[in-house]
Amino acid sequence: MPDRDGRPWWMDARGADARSRPRRVEGGIQINSTRGPVARTWWSQRFLQVLESIGVGGRLARGRTYARQGQLVTFAVGPGAVTAEVQGTRAVPYAVRIGVPTFGKAEWAQIVQALADDASHTAALLNGELPREVEDVVAATGSTLFPATKRDLAMDCTCPDFEVPCKHLAAVCYVLAERFDADPFTILELRGRTKEAVLEELRRRRADPDAARESSARPLTEVLDSFFDAGAAPGLGRPPLVGPRTRPDALLDQVPAFPITVRDVDVRELLRPAYLALPDGERG
Repeated sequence: MPDRDGRPWWMDARGADARSRPRRVEGGIQINSTRGPVARTWWSQRFLQVLESIGVGGRLARGRTYARQGQLVTFAVGPGAVTAEVQGTRAVPYAVRIGVPTFGKAEWAQIVQALADDASHTAALLNGELPREVEDVVAATGSTLFPATKRDLAMDCTCPDFEVPCKHLAAVCYVLAERFDADPFTILELRGRTKEAVLEELRRRRADPDAARESSARPLTEVLDSFFDAGAAPGLGRPPLVGPRTRPDALLDQVPAFPITVRDVDVRELLRPAYLALPDGERG
């Protein structure tokens, strides 16, 4: 039914379809950039360049308005994933997840040792700075700091849009890029190590470089007598061991991408619903 100005109920004063507008979020998470480029530092620029290089960046612009309007209800970065809730046109916010494989223990040992071997890198890191050369240091160990291919970047959103990234995922990418502006160590956290953990390991290796290098380089044949020694069993005069509570599908973020896909979908993402459905005690 037209209103008193003769407009249909779904049309706003500018003649636009009001039904396509997202619901307003009070106190929503937003980027500081109101116009022009979002990335201000080398790390955030590099992140957006990587998305462009693997064919994802071309669709990011559709989420820029969402990011600037503060449509993110929640936003969290952890080992292997960025999770968020993004308010769209529907009443319930959409659940968004961007997955990145974490480095294994051996990979991190190589990376931190390579950083510790360079005094200038160590000094910068301990001063709270992440030099851009860190990406080259990581590459020299055989790993990549940023996702190298689409297989290294899993993007999920509960919205009905089939495009990847949808506007909700794109908005989260912009917020993540700005997070790199504020704290570039966030990329290390995504790969499995917090800033504090990396700096602590750097201090240890710099304080005793020979011992650190020996402990990370000793062949398995020399440690077989203690390799499977788990120490005293829990309960023998000690409190029981309680592991941290993690997402049931966290294991899928730790394994490398399968060499095959099913209808262009990563096998890990096909397995994720099954892991999420498993009850406690049955998750491997």
